[in-house]
Amino acid sequence: MKLPYSLFLFPCSIFILASCSVSKQISKQANTILLNDTAISKGHIGISIYEPATNKYWYNYNATKYFIPASNTKLFTLYAGMKYLGDSLVGLRYYNMGNNFLEIRPTADPTFLHPEFKNQPVYDFLHYSSQNLYFIGTYWKDEHKGNGWAWNDYPETYMAEKNAFPIYGNLIKIFFKNDTLTSIPFQYGDIPKYIANWWEYPNNKQLPPLHKANLPKKFSIKRLSESSSFLGIFPSESEFVTTYIPRAINDDETIIFLNDTIKSKIPATYNFKSGGELPEPQIIHSQPSDSLFKPMMYRSDNFFAEQTLLMASNEHLGYMSDEKIIDTLLKLDLKDVPQKPRWVDGSGLSRYNLFTPQSFVYILNKAKNEFGWNRLKNILPTGGTGTLSSYYKNDSSFIYAKTGTLSNNCALSGFLITKKGKLLIFSVLANNYQTGATPVRKAVEKFLQDIRENY
Repeated sequence: MKLPYSLFLFPCSIFILASCSVSKQISKQANTILLNDTAISKGHIGISIYEPATNKYWYNYNATKYFIPASNTKLFTLYAGMKYLGDSLVGLRYYNMGNNFLEIRPTADPTFLHPEFKNQPVYDFLHYSSQNLYFIGTYWKDEHKGNGWAWNDYPETYMAEKNAFPIYGNLIKIFFKNDTLTSIPFQYGDIPKYIANWWEYPNNKQLPPLHKANLPKKFSIKRLSESSSFLGIFPSESEFVTTYIPRAINDDETIIFLNDTIKSKIPATYNFKSGGELPEPQIIHSQPSDSLFKPMMYRSDNFFAEQTLLMASNEHLGYMSDEKIIDTLLKLDLKDVPQKPRWVDGSGLSRYNLFTPQSFVYILNKAKNEFGWNRLKNILPTGGTGTLSSYYKNDSSFIYAKTGTLSNNCALSGFLITKKGKLLIFSVLANNYQTGATPVRKAVEKFLQDIRENY
């Protein structure tokens, strides 16, 4: 018996009505909790909520509009790293040229002698090598500072400069040792330390020996201008505490650091170029890739993100360039991204970055499909951890997300599991509000928790 056509339409009608109902309910919640919130209403906000199982958007508000995403940019960087860095980071490539010569090519790996990574196979190889070492430095095609970074943030710990061969996280540690102020790279075992020997007061008078007796009780230290050798001592309302300052990247200084570290004599010519055809490279892997990605996302580590993008460029293109790897990704792997973003750096420090909420839904869904939900759950912070440590503490494992914060801009994009077991992907981007980020984050938290409870 042939069934009436209307019976086929009935289930579809129910589905459409249900979808419309969910969208209207979420719209009402968004209006009540977010759009009319006094902290948010004076700025701009974009929201996108998507269910991958049904390939349906549950709700969109300004979801195709562009926003400054701050550190949500790291989600695109994470995809690039997961796509091109494999399970283990390439810490070094080297070429055996014969006659007791090795040519070594750096890979932009930020874990070399970083204090969080105790196992150091690249250091072990260089330190115990009996051969003469030379750099091949022709693969760096980038700048040491990111496009659009705030120039006056250069002395801040969160803005370490990037380069082809990071050492000690590209930070200088300043602390008291035996009551004497000392400046060294990060400590690692018994490796000799580089000690900066230029210290000046702001009035340019040379400082006497840096013993506590010759220093004020309350002071702070900041890097002056472009040189990490000039450090100013300034009055402060509190006593000095151990300080970390980004070192100004100088290729010759990198060689000095490395020679001092591995107890070798590498010629102080970073751009040494091979005069003949290279043999097949040998590879030393340094760390499991996820051991880099997880802190990059948990604490929103800008330096790790910048170097991850450079490593992806080096592995995929054969040289290090943010601009070229971003262009390649957007033309090939991410060619289907809705609303092509303006993507300029790895960390999101730049206000030149412009993304839409739907573009973050897209990259999260693509990463889940290509690399697996379980792996992403291990990399992204959940409630009460990482940059979400003050939020989503109750029943915390329902959210896995990346925050983003710049002055007057905050973002949150990630995965949400509802009480009914539905997996959702969401992105909420807020720009140009005049309050601090806390009231905005609390409003977003309430909005997402309501979705969690009701669906």
